[in-house]
Amino acid sequence: MGIKVQRPRCFFDIAINNQPAGRVVFELFSDVCPKTCENFRCLCTGEKGTGKSTQKPLHYKSCLFHRVVKDFMVQGGDFSEGNGRGGESIYGGFFEDESFAVKHNKEFLLSMANRGKDTNGSQFFITTKPTPHLDGHHVVFGQVISGQEVVREIENQKTDAAISEFTVHFNNLIKIFSFVFA
Repeated sequence: MGIKVQRPRCFFDIAINNQPAGRVVFELFSDVCPKTCENFRCLCTGEKGTGKSTQKPLHYKSCLFHRVVKDFMVQGGDFSEGNGRGGESIYGGFFEDESFAVKHNKEFLLSMANRGKDTNGSQFFITTKPTPHLDGHHVVFGQVISGQEVVREIENQKTDAAISEFTVHFNNLIKIFSFVFA
C-alpha cells in the first residue's frame, strides 16, 4: 500500500469595501500539479521574498480581484500592478503549463490565469460555472472547499462602471495547512 498524501489547504480572509466578507478555503491538487501548487502556496505566505522581474514582494497580501465576470469567474493575483498586467511566479517570471489532467467541469475550481502557452505567473481565477472551453489552455490546480458564498458575493458585485467601485483584499490572515502523511 502506498503513502497517501493529504492535499494542502490554504485560505484567504476576504474583505469587500473594507468590510469582512468571510473566508475562502482552497484545497490544492499537489498530487497533480506540485509546481503550480507550490507557487500558489508560497505566494500566500510571502516566504520567497522579492520578485526578480517585478522587484515587488511575492505575496498576495492586499491583492485585488481585478477581473470579475458574472457567470464565469473571478480573477486575482496581480500583486505588482493590480490590473491584470503584472505579477510573476516564485520561479522568476513565468513557468510552464504543468498538467491539463483536471478539467474545468464544475464551479469553484482554482485555475491559473495566463497569456497563452507556458505563461503562468501569479494570477489565478476561481470558476463560478463549468468552463470547458478553458480545458487545455489553463491549469486547474485546486478547488474551493469552503466559502463558496464569499466567491458568489465577489461575483455579484456591481462592476458595470469600473472594477474600482469595490475592493476585495486578501488580508494578512492567510494560513497554510501542511502535508499530512497517512
